[in-house]
Amino acid sequence: MVAETQQPGIAGNTAIILVGPRYPENIGASARIAFNFGIDQIIVVTDEEPDQERMLKMATHKAAHIINNMALYRDTAEAVASFQFIIGTTARHGRHRIPQQTPREVMAAIAPLVQNNKVALMFGPENTGLTNKELDFCQFNSTISTAAFSSLNLAQAVAIHCYELSMAANLSSTSPVPDADYANTHQLEGMFHHIEQALATTTYLGEQNATYWMRNIRQFFSRVRIKKKEASMIRGVCRKFLWHYGVYGIEGKKGPEDGKNLME
Repeated sequence: MVAETQQPGIAGNTAIILVGPRYPENIGASARIAFNFGIDQIIVVTDEEPDQERMLKMATHKAAHIINNMALYRDTAEAVASFQFIIGTTARHGRHRIPQQTPREVMAAIAPLVQNNKVALMFGPENTGLTNKELDFCQFNSTISTAAFSSLNLAQAVAIHCYELSMAANLSSTSPVPDADYANTHQLEGMFHHIEQALATTTYLGEQNATYWMRNIRQFFSRVRIKKKEASMIRGVCRKFLWHYGVYGIEGKKGPEDGKNLME
């Protein structure tokens, strides 16, 4: 079966992130699926390099270049840093999570943004899925509805999401493309770091409820879609609070953690 030509933005701006995959064969199969739908970037978060031969066997020679150019990270935060929008896939439900949508619903929302922004489809380990901490990086949560057995093979889940993104992108190709300088994950995490510091300093956040309220704050900003300039402005406001409360000492002088590992 011959696939339709993909939109340039999908090929250049979309990546698949596999967090802690247990089997190299699933990485290879995901690379082959990515190639079929015009996605040419696979990122793997792992403590050790997966077996090359086992990956290539499933990728076949057509997608071998994706395996050969695959990016490896030990930390999820580093892997997602450059992306403006991340779709996290999960089968789990919880009242503190971003409301789950089907892959079709999520891709309809994300497709118009792909051409001008870096987008990642993120999948967790085959046995456990993504953790709450990893889902905190995501602006969208996608859940594949199943009849009974809640777990799909990793490659199957990748295929469904890639197909739905391809279809949604083709449908939205004639619509105006939003052009906005959205903050990437690295910049958003810097903003959340300062928000949490400011709220903890003003005692709005306590040790018992910090995670709960920060997750709600993250969900709010995910719906708003923060631009890079806005993230910088919010950080500036938070720094003023922190300087006022003496956390950073002299105003205008950075504290030990301000900007150390986070983009201004």
